[in-house]
Amino acid sequence: MYANKLLDAYKQVKNYIQDKQIAHDLAISPQKVSKIRKGERYLTDEEAIFLAESTNIDPHEALIFLAADKAKNFKAQQIWQDITAKLSNQGFRGLTLGITGFLALSEPKLQCALCTLC
Repeated sequence: MYANKLLDAYKQVKNYIQDKQIAHDLAISPQKVSKIRKGERYLTDEEAIFLAESTNIDPHEALIFLAADKAKNFKAQQIWQDITAKLSNQGFRGLTLGITGFLALSEPKLQCALCTLC
């Protein structure tokens, strides 16, 4: 789960020992962090962006991989797995630039739909 990667990276950067220290920084309960680690809850976009920016992880990457973690059915999980594998293999920056260029040329309704997904 990508949320655990973000939490562990933040914990390492801050030299924290316990998850409750992360919970304090995120202004959430230690129980929520525990449920996030177990996959019962998910990081919000704001929490994910905060953790990513604090650990020098691209926030775009963080949101995409977290969306992949949230997929409910098998087909969606497979599609997200393909997307994230391509991102990892091709380099995330190049794909981000391509998506950004596509959004600049597309209709406003499409922009809103794609922004909602990210």
